[in-house]
Amino acid sequence: MKLPQGLREVRIGIVLALATMLFGFGLGGVFGLAEDSLKGDLDARGKAVLESVYAGNEAKRAETKDKAWTYYKRAHLHAGAMGTSALAMAMLLAGIPGATRLRSGSAIALGVGGLGYGLFWLLAGMRAPGLGSTGLAKESLKWLSMPSAGLFLLGTASVIALFVRAAWTRSVT
Repeated sequence: MKLPQGLREVRIGIVLALATMLFGFGLGGVFGLAEDSLKGDLDARGKAVLESVYAGNEAKRAETKDKAWTYYKRAHLHAGAMGTSALAMAMLLAGIPGATRLRSGSAIALGVGGLGYGLFWLLAGMRAPGLGSTGLAKESLKWLSMPSAGLFLLGTASVIALFVRAAWTRSVT
């Protein structure tokens, strides 16, 4: 079976959106299966640097570990929501006529942006206990967060513009 042309034109974005959803939903499954183990790993990462990074401040280490777990949950939620949104917008793009490269590029931007942004939150959570700060963890991953969020926003704006253009342009039949 061959995909309809509109879907073929945005297929890379659709695959990326589905991968983003799988990442987000998969994290949820991992949380259900191994939450204690994941939290234990975050705890161990902080304890390994308790003296060198936290100067023995157990309260600061525990606070950073707890916030790191929140970042894991943000990764799950952002990937699930952004993947689902990217899929919906890619499907909308598939039905809009013309501007093939722009539609394809927009779908790819949505998929890459959503996947990258979800991954950013997971990596920030993983890094935070060892760095001693969630702020430092986020700062160290700006190279991932900024382009990912930017691509997703750009893709969304493009979908809006393409849809408005198609919806309010009179077709000649």
